[in-house]
Amino acid sequence: MMAPKRIGLVGFDQVTALHLIGTADAFSAAALDDGYGGRIPCYEICTIGAPTRLFRTESGVSFTAESDLRHAPVCDTIIIAGGVGLRDPLLADEIADWLLRRTQETRRIAAVCTGIYALAATGLLEARAVTTHWRIAQDLARRFPSLKIDHKKAIQRDGPYWTAHGLSGGINLSLAMIEEDYGPYVTRTVARELELAPAAPNDRSIPVASPRAANVTTDRFADLVSWIVRNLHSDLSVETLARRACICPSHFSKAFKSVFGQPPTEFVETLRLNEARRRLSKRQKTLQSVALSVGFTDADAFQRAFERRFGTRPSRLLEHSAPGETKRGPKRGVRQVGPSSDLAPAPVH
Repeated sequence: MMAPKRIGLVGFDQVTALHLIGTADAFSAAALDDGYGGRIPCYEICTIGAPTRLFRTESGVSFTAESDLRHAPVCDTIIIAGGVGLRDPLLADEIADWLLRRTQETRRIAAVCTGIYALAATGLLEARAVTTHWRIAQDLARRFPSLKIDHKKAIQRDGPYWTAHGLSGGINLSLAMIEEDYGPYVTRTVARELELAPAAPNDRSIPVASPRAANVTTDRFADLVSWIVRNLHSDLSVETLARRACICPSHFSKAFKSVFGQPPTEFVETLRLNEARRRLSKRQKTLQSVALSVGFTDADAFQRAFERRFGTRPSRLLEHSAPGETKRGPKRGVRQVGPSSDLAPAPVH
């Protein structure tokens, strides 16, 4: 069974409430059908208080976070909410120091509006494209002159670092990340559930299938994704998936793409690589066992595909997860390129 990806939402005194609540609701709505009438949650939400678990929002709402910075668990994605509280350099630096200790074990780090003050203070955004609210763009440029700021973009993504702005910036950011992880079909389902209009990274529109195509094929794909997730180690060829969906193989790929926005081979391999990367972060794993567990029978092909798409050898992840290793973040002001979140196909077996 697929393990949900943990999303760490960082709040603090004088945080914008919607950046926490709206973001959490969007990620929580993302789920797959388990094929038996139940839900497979795509994400697990963890609220993190900076520096303590107790804080109040700009609107006066009191929050008790699940954890504080010191005791926060390892997260797949960390999102720094916005709020006037991060105008305080001491608080921004404290969060920045914590982020630097987490870069090697975090796939994505994002900031909403003024949350960028903490992320920029790490030095990780040096010479990268970012966005933020137009009111603080000038001050941000003064403090961090190396940033490539375009406040007209709703969302910017540069490598593993994401930025967004606006009151609904956290929600838009969530939808864009959900699309990256699970494709446009799941994203549209979340958007419909919350009655939202998604905004994609760098102002790209999320492709929407035509109503006719969706009506004809959606029912046949209702449990297909959850079945794929439960069977990543198995034969997931187009012919196998077509039989599962009861669609003629010659028409399956076109129908699948009309619903999910990408060919079935790419969709399957995205899930496989996502899961492989997660499993590689666990201790007592080998490259061969991980490759086989997600359907790659050729370990060499797995390594080549992994390195080609992520820019690093899978063995590096095993080294970072080795027992007794001490993880150290980069020095302040030195940009360190974290693991890319781009995914692409590896051979389907």
